[in-house]
Amino acid sequence: MLEEPCGALVHSFNAHAHLPPASLTKIVTALVADERVDLAQTVQVTVDGAALSAATDATVMGLVPGQTLGMVDLLYGLLLPSGNDAALQIAQQVAGNVKAFADLMNARVAEAGLKDTHFVNPHGLDAADHYTSAYDIAVLGNLLLQKPDLAFIVGTRTYQPNWDGPRVDNLNQLLGQYPGAIGVKTGYTLTAGHTIVAAAERNGRRFIVSVLGSGDNFGDATKLLDWAFTSAPSSCAKAGTSQVAAR
Repeated sequence: MLEEPCGALVHSFNAHAHLPPASLTKIVTALVADERVDLAQTVQVTVDGAALSAATDATVMGLVPGQTLGMVDLLYGLLLPSGNDAALQIAQQVAGNVKAFADLMNARVAEAGLKDTHFVNPHGLDAADHYTSAYDIAVLGNLLLQKPDLAFIVGTRTYQPNWDGPRVDNLNQLLGQYPGAIGVKTGYTLTAGHTIVAAAERNGRRFIVSVLGSGDNFGDATKLLDWAFTSAPSSCAKAGTSQVAAR
């Protein structure tokens, strides 16, 4: 758990253990896209969401080859319904292919000064050498919240892309249910279990909590945030300056 605005570490348990992140990976996918391309651009869709879902049983936003969508639509599809098709389309648009995009992701992680994360894909499906740590992914979630466009997206409960398809809904159940919740991202695979980076702000304080390998990510995040808002002394008053690397 981190506290803003200083990024101080408030609480940790096994903070640097290497674990699969599942769709928390998409936090960094969004960061790289936000920092590398013009979000006002349009994208010619080549990824088939239905085929991807059938092949991998993965969550998708429902992309259809031949569509033209805005990069912002893809980011909503990435971060709300956790679309793996959106992740692949963003990777292709930004870097040309998944390997080149994963290299950009790892470069961004290194730029943030983090040592316990390595990605091989933009979506988070389980793969060898694809891992993060609770500390690293909390820092990365915090960095996402410092990007106004991305912070707005992860705090949005539902969105209608500029297409003939249905709206996309946020899988983060804390939004609208936990007082002050503002994001960030959930994930799940059989190997990773349930994962979450959750953020909330109340009474002038903001906390970011990450949980990996959970059986109840929303329950665990709620308990940690409740403790922070009721019992945690102000870490930022002691820290003075930010401990989190940022651009």
